[in-house]
Amino acid sequence: MASATGTAATTEFHSARDFLLAHREDYAGAYRDFRWPELTEFNFALDHFDVVAADPERGARRALWIVEQDGSQAHWTYAELAERSNRVANWLRAQGVARGDRIILMLGNQLELWEALLAAMKLGAVVIPATTLLTPADLQDRVDRGQARHVVVGSADTAKFDDVDGDYTRISVGGAVEGWRDWSGEAYDAEREFTPDGPTSASDTLLLYFTSGTTSKPKLVEHTHTSYPVGHLSTMYWIGLEPGDVHLNISSPGWAKHAWSNVFAPWIAEATVLVMNYARFDAESVLGVLDSCGVTSFCAPPTVWRMLIQTDLTTLPSPPEKVMGAGEPLNPEVISHVEKSWGRRIRDGFGQTETTLQIGNPPGQTIKPGSMGRPMPGYVVVLVDPATGDVAEEGEICLDLDHRPTGLMVGYTDDPERNAEAMAGGRYHTGDVGNRDADGYITYVGRADDVFKASDYRISPFELESVLIEHPAVAEAAVVPSPDPVRLAVPKAYVALAKGHEPNAETATAILQFAHDNLAPYKRIRRLEFFELPKTISGKIRRVELRGREEEIHADPAEQPPTEYTL
Repeated sequence: MASATGTAATTEFHSARDFLLAHREDYAGAYRDFRWPELTEFNFALDHFDVVAADPERGARRALWIVEQDGSQAHWTYAELAERSNRVANWLRAQGVARGDRIILMLGNQLELWEALLAAMKLGAVVIPATTLLTPADLQDRVDRGQARHVVVGSADTAKFDDVDGDYTRISVGGAVEGWRDWSGEAYDAEREFTPDGPTSASDTLLLYFTSGTTSKPKLVEHTHTSYPVGHLSTMYWIGLEPGDVHLNISSPGWAKHAWSNVFAPWIAEATVLVMNYARFDAESVLGVLDSCGVTSFCAPPTVWRMLIQTDLTTLPSPPEKVMGAGEPLNPEVISHVEKSWGRRIRDGFGQTETTLQIGNPPGQTIKPGSMGRPMPGYVVVLVDPATGDVAEEGEICLDLDHRPTGLMVGYTDDPERNAEAMAGGRYHTGDVGNRDADGYITYVGRADDVFKASDYRISPFELESVLIEHPAVAEAAVVPSPDPVRLAVPKAYVALAKGHEPNAETATAILQFAHDNLAPYKRIRRLEFFELPKTISGKIRRVELRGREEEIHADPAEQPPTEYTL
């Protein structure tokens, strides 16, 4: 499938891509023989997307397909998006957007989001993705630390910038707003042919991501024109995407996973990106779209999967061949339920904003229950004992920097102390703990910050939460250490209830008894509280808040909080 046109970088990139496509179910061969393309210049939009678009057959494939909440839908081919992004790039250039300028891009799942991404790449501008859920204070932080010179915002959200200081160009999408430049009224009148002002270095910055901040202030992650666009070859391989696939990924714009599965991985494979532009998630609607749009590949975070299994999955006549979970580890109960209903086993994967897919279960491989899989082609993963720094069977998941993967970030912008910590000892430290079996499969244990000791036993919150969620009353759970004068700490579960269950002593006793019967004595849940779980705006549970709360409510060990239950 190597392209007949394009640059030398195009040929090398497509050669690496085609190797992985040819070894889609040959993990051993792919891992042994894959090599990252060595590129000095590369621009994903110009050297890949536009090359695909210029081919009559490939350019006629659907690149983007959007389904709206009212049931209406629209789609655009590779050729159409290439031309539209040319016009947008020319218009943005006329507004003063230049190579290296930083743009805050805050749009929903709408056409202009993908046009803006491609246009920014063509211009050599730097994109700071932002979710529409951000507050003015969040946006001020992004303008300041991100050194933004332009903002592209949906017209409904422009008021959030009223009190955000800074010298930046204001561009509104979706309608004219006083004081803002009008994308919708002007951008598509620009010239259809785009000429770049020069080559794009492979090491030039493309993306600056603010992380979700589960334990601290959001970090600012820097990715280049290769670390994400080329690095997501590993993500494409994990998903198993092929030309012509229709890939639906449930993710919100502004977060790294949206770029993973709604931009780079599908477009690398020349597949279709299908998105649901819905204001509110609805499980029944997802099943309807999976059916009506002929989805062949489906990826969703565990929160969505847990909501989906509350519906009757057997009503879907033709489930997608490829089903994945990512963002957080999947609980065995969810995997089992989907397999019984669809005859498909969800394939888990592990990566971070800082990287592309590091560890996963690609198609055609044995899947071990509870395991995230094995390292992806191009990734050398080691587990490091935090106490000794030695490679071990269980420890922190790290990447060997002697074999630095293309998909690893440059680093944290303007944060030398954090960079030194993350890259210490010739390894990139993920902050996540796992264990590896004799076959090389890695199982997630938990965030290094979340794993704790109780009665001198090491406790993995994820392992306990996976048991709790099997109880029908539990929709979500978070386990944290609760101070105890005898054991130092005991496992406590914060539980969000499923529909139809009451937060009372009877329900608490049933859940605690279930945990008692299904966990080893040293792992048993000793305390339980019904609670609305605190989350980041990306949907991840902030266990750090719950740990802090435990320190407060158990400051006096002689008193038991009235909202807490014990068995």
